[in-house]
Amino acid sequence: MQNYTNHRRYVPGFHFVLSTLIIIVLLMSAFSLGQVYNKEQWLRGGIIPLLTSVILVVMYWYVRTFPVTVQTRAIRAEENMRHYIMTGKQLDSRLTMGQIVALRFAGDEEYIALSAKAANEGLAPDAIKQLIKNWRTDDYRC
Repeated sequence: MQNYTNHRRYVPGFHFVLSTLIIIVLLMSAFSLGQVYNKEQWLRGGIIPLLTSVILVVMYWYVRTFPVTVQTRAIRAEENMRHYIMTGKQLDSRLTMGQIVALRFAGDEEYIALSAKAANEGLAPDAIKQLIKNWRTDDYRC
């Protein structure tokens, strides 16, 4: 059962292993570049591995950023529709994206009151999650 303490999702192979390996390769290639002295070694043995490492870092960043951006837009649309179905009104425009993401975990019986409280009091996303009594699980994420 999903709740406040276990709702974050980490994929160990991606978040810990791959990121660590990319950082190691980046550091080793930067060190290697500092060890070469002539132009031929600099091109073959220094700059190419460093550029490859930088490419890996950029790819790692965007492989995570693009899907999260799309997921965030989907959550905003889903929660806006959820609020509209329950109240006949769209979500309060004062709600931030972080607050909306946090509200998606609130059960229907507390959703309206909690969204109003979040907008009126400017609650932080983590504070919203801690106020949720009936946690609505997200069973569709991978």
